[in-house]
Amino acid sequence: MTTAGAADNKPLPFLYHFVAGGIAGVSEILVMYPLDVVKTRFQLQVNLGDGSGERYTSVMDCLRKIVKNEGVSRLYRGILPPIFVEAPKRAIKFSANEQYSTILKKFYGVNKMSQPLSIASGVCAGATEALAIVPFELVKIRLQDKASAGKYHGTFDALVKIIKNEGPLALYNGLESTIWRHAVWNGGYFGVIFNVRGLLPKPTSKKQTLLNNFIAGGIGGTVGTLLNTPFDVVKTRIQNDSGVVKKYNWAIPAIKTVAMEEGPGALYKGFVPKVLRLGPGGGILLVVFDQVSTWMKKYLI
Repeated sequence: MTTAGAADNKPLPFLYHFVAGGIAGVSEILVMYPLDVVKTRFQLQVNLGDGSGERYTSVMDCLRKIVKNEGVSRLYRGILPPIFVEAPKRAIKFSANEQYSTILKKFYGVNKMSQPLSIASGVCAGATEALAIVPFELVKIRLQDKASAGKYHGTFDALVKIIKNEGPLALYNGLESTIWRHAVWNGGYFGVIFNVRGLLPKPTSKKQTLLNNFIAGGIGGTVGTLLNTPFDVVKTRIQNDSGVVKKYNWAIPAIKTVAMEEGPGALYKGFVPKVLRLGPGGGILLVVFDQVSTWMKKYLI
């Protein structure tokens, strides 16, 4: 699948993918990050019927309680790890997808991408992306949890304490569930983008191209979120567990545990703030990446 404008098919070198992906990712995260904090709070909210702890009933209720009880700054707590990793993460997402697309086309002896190949390349790109971000995700989640407010005083303090108290390998807790989360999301995202772009009217102007990209990216982000939320829920639980004896370890058994103890609906905790972020966020990503990479092809290559 071509992620840049259709009018210019010159290949984009990895360095340019890195820059374009980083700009797109940071743009998206600065706009949508508070919803990620809300999503994490919902995913860590365990409903065991004992009435313990503060409960959040909706996105607005969670936002209101965080601002009222913890301050506005809490909506951006833990933002440094994703900011640091955003450039390589998004560069890997888009450049790996391009590379896997090329490999798959050669392997199957075809010249054009199909939806199955787009899904396959997205899954491979997602798994590759996951390997790079696990430590950053773990630190971010620890900081977003309300229970850790007095435990960690910032990103670097959390990093030092996790390594000191749990060992360096603790930074890779949840690697397997993170691979599941990103492989499933990217497969849905890139597969749907390919299909939706084919269904939309062919753009005849720059404005129409931007609109098509936002629509395709938004729908792709929504579908990817629908598919991967159960893996995201258990990834959050796994990475937030700092105990010696862990309740959650592997993705599939953890999904079973959550469903049995809290009901199947618990696997979609945080879905609303997550889809509110990654639906429009997927559109923002694609639009910004397309615009930056098109500008680079025009003026830098």
